[in-house]
Order: sequence, then C-alpha cells, then structure tokens
Amino acid sequence: MHLTAEKLAARRGEDLIFEDVSFHLESGEALVLTGKNGSGKSTLLRVVAGLLRPEKGAVRFTDSHGSDEHRVSEVSHYLGHRNAMKSELTVEENLAFWQDFLGDVLGVSGMSIADAADAVGLSGITHLPFGYLSAGQQRRFAFAKLLVAYRPIWILDEPTAALDASADKLFAELIGAHQRKGGIVLAATHQPLGLENARELRMAGFAGVDQGVWG
Repeated sequence: MHLTAEKLAARRGEDLIFEDVSFHLESGEALVLTGKNGSGKSTLLRVVAGLLRPEKGAVRFTDSHGSDEHRVSEVSHYLGHRNAMKSELTVEENLAFWQDFLGDVLGVSGMSIADAADAVGLSGITHLPFGYLSAGQQRRFAFAKLLVAYRPIWILDEPTAALDASADKLFAELIGAHQRKGGIVLAATHQPLGLENARELRMAGFAGVDQGVWG
C-alpha cells in the first residue's frame, strides 16, 4: 500500500498556510508532523483526510493490488481534537454506530466492541453513558473507534494530548500494532509518540512559505 501527497498547498481564509508539501508512505511507515501552533499541522492532516480541499496538489492511495480506485477519505480514520461521540449514548452504542457507519474496507475486519474496549484497557464499562466517563476514559474510547472498523490509514491529531503516561504507552503500542500489520500512520504531535519506522516533517507555517515547509 502507498499513500502519496504531491505538492500540496492550503489556505486558511486569504492566508497561505503551507505550500509544496510532498511525501510518500508505504505499508508500515509513519510520518510525524511537528512544529509550532499555527504552523499548519492540523490543516495538512485535514487536507489528507479529505476534510479540506487543497489549494494545489493531490493525495492518492494505492492498495496492495496496485489499484488507486479508493479515495484516501474512504480508507482513513481521522482522530481529531474532539472525540466525535454522543455524551448521552452509552459507549457501546457510540462504538456500534461508528462500526456500522464506517464498515470495513479492503476485506479486513475490525475488532468487536468488547475486544476494542479491552484493547484500550477499559473492558466492562461500555454500558455507561459516554458523558459519564473521565476525559482520559473518553479519549481511550475515541481511540477504540479506530479499532472497530478497519482502515489502513490512521490520521491522528495530537492523539495523546492531556493523557497520562500509561495511556501514552498504550496508544503507542496500538499504533505500533497497526503498523506491523501494514498500516500507515500520519500524526501531528508536540510530544514523542514512540512510533516505529517513523520520519519527521517539521512544519514552518507562515514564516516558511517562501522556502517551503521543510525548514
């Protein structure tokens, strides 16, 4: 599998956030975006995920059979700053919705809800309303959303922000397992994630527009 971005540029309003961003990731590889707040990390993630249109450039996904018929948005999980869960629904109801709504792709099955809850260290409480849980528990179950429906590409925006060290380690292990199965990871972070087989792209934002973003 391959994820390729070619000469991407994006604007926020009238401002050019970045330009001429290119990268190529193969199965099992990760790219970590670093840089100051406002440098374009989240914008780049949203462009790759298909949530924002690029000013220029293109993003393509090629599966293991050499087919590029799938849009990147169809084969990606995007985990942003918000958890995308309904507070009044139980954890199980939330995860069941995402499992049904997203479905599996490329003939690979995701985990059961029980197995996903166990994988994030919170088995036995999926009957509770999501809004009843602590912020840390909510973030863990938001990550479980990536496990119940298979997507080869994980796009993660500050996935471990405000979490304790044990959660950081857990997420790193789950991301590593995804990579070892051939998954691709694109993540923005201010802190080390301990990812395997990872490269870094430092976003320079406005200050680096004339020279590109590689800095």
